Amino acid sequence: MRPSDTILFALSSLGSNRVRTFLMLLAMSIGVAAVVLLTGIGNGARLYIVDQFASLGTNLVIVIPGRADTASNTPATLVGETPRDLTLGDARALMRGDAVGRLTPIVIGELSIAYRGRERDIPLIGSTSPILDIHHLQLERGSFLPQEDMEIARPVCIIGAKVYRELFGQRNALGELVRISGFRCRVIGILGSEGRSLGLDTEELVIVPVAFAQMLLNTEGLFRVLIEAKDMESIERLKKHITTTIAKRHYGEDDVTIITQDSVLATFDKILAVLTLTVAGIAGISLVVAGILIMNVMLMAVAQRTAEIGLCKALGAGKMQIMVMIVSEALLLSTLGGILGLGIGFSGAWLAIQFYPTLQTTPPVWAIAAAMGTAMGTGCIFSLLPARRAANLDPIQALARH
Repeated sequence: MRPSDTILFALSSLGSNRVRTFLMLLAMSIGVAAVVLLTGIGNGARLYIVDQFASLGTNLVIVIPGRADTASNTPATLVGETPRDLTLGDARALMRGDAVGRLTPIVIGELSIAYRGRERDIPLIGSTSPILDIHHLQLERGSFLPQEDMEIARPVCIIGAKVYRELFGQRNALGELVRISGFRCRVIGILGSEGRSLGLDTEELVIVPVAFAQMLLNTEGLFRVLIEAKDMESIERLKKHITTTIAKRHYGEDDVTIITQDSVLATFDKILAVLTLTVAGIAGISLVVAGILIMNVMLMAVAQRTAEIGLCKALGAGKMQIMVMIVSEALLLSTLGGILGLGIGFSGAWLAIQFYPTLQTTPPVWAIAAAMGTAMGTGCIFSLLPARRAANLDPIQALARH
């Protein structure tokens, strides 16, 4: 029997029972679509987070007060001591390293802002002028924080687009005085309407000089210090400079946590990659279930086509040819179901992009190959038992059953 005859035989067999064929195609296509769509969403989430971190620059080093590996039952904790704060003096000392490109201290809090009877709560960031470039913020109009000593508490602010609309409407905000937690502050700039900074929506942010923010929040400590190395090769020297400088200023205590941008990026990438594989594995179980369905249906088909198989064997078809006929039918069914599932999966991914444009739910190539391979593999493997049963039929007894 030629390959073309085998394919035509399989097609005619599938067409003879359209309901059965449709149900098996549906089962296989749902499994493939689930793998493609879920891996696409997982991959889109991974790319989104990687892009958000990469937008900050791969040379970024983050200094956080307190050590991440400090145990909760240390003697310092038992006597009520807390990790030493990072201060503006520490930030000033860190600026003296030759590996430092740009540096900005960060203070974060939540206060209220008011203008002519209108008031709302806002997330407040205290920083210096380099944060504009380090965090790739967009300034829509006006000017940013002045480039001056970080300890000058100048009462100026840059407000987000949403804050501007809610407080000022169509009025020009530049040069106007607002009250932040009761202190008068002059608006000198307005941020762009898109983007996030430190996990906060820039439309709702208010940025002020770091010393002014410390006064508003009644604190001397810093939330963290962001340092941009001059280049990738300088990161190790920068980390050593940070450790040495902080130890000198904190009486020999290395009580800060240093996080590099690439290490955070690699960690998130690994976590999301594992989650994507896990979700793909769960979705792949449906393909195994579809394979079992194919086996059961093919066993029924063999029982219904006993006379047909007996006639083929009586005309000289060997066991291998009979097995090839049955397996080819299941393989063709799996392939068609897989192609249909790919179409459904890509359609679902396209719809997800329409609703969430920032989430590029493009399925990875390996997921497409794995879904199709698993679909065809399960169809082939689970059809071997029906094929073997058909091949072992006695032609005379098979014909006699007719």
